Amino acid sequence: MNTTIRQLLDTADLLIADNGCSASTGPVAGGSATTGASTAGPTPPVTLTLTATAASRCRGAAFALRAALESAVATRLATHGAPRTIREGSMRAALLWLRGCAEAGTARRAKAAWSQLCLGCHYHQYEIGPTEDQVRAWRAEVAAIVALLAC
Repeated sequence: MNTTIRQLLDTADLLIADNGCSASTGPVAGGSATTGASTAGPTPPVTLTLTATAASRCRGAAFALRAALESAVATRLATHGAPRTIREGSMRAALLWLRGCAEAGTARRAKAAWSQLCLGCHYHQYEIGPTEDQVRAWRAEVAAIVALLAC
């Protein structure tokens, strides 16, 4: 598993594990809200606080998991000499090509997980976003698929 995939899985874990609704991003340089000429002293840094709902965190984790899965599929295709247009083209084409580079069961699992993650990533006003339990299940499935594709 390459570092990008590991970082994406860790990001998904952080988003799922975040119990609170706010995350402090720390000090921001040049925190002065005024424009024009600066005063004699340095401006003190401003600390930003970002708030995120549980649904937003779950959707963000789904995005990270989908990116990790797509990266793992692209890496597998690259190691098996798939054409660049397949690796960098649509994910549907990459998943079709994956059938020749991995076991059929692994390719089916990857396609099913990717389809579910795509549904979880898209926002619709009339639908409830993915739940934390769904994202945890997707996380386990993506980790298993990534491990199978790394072999």
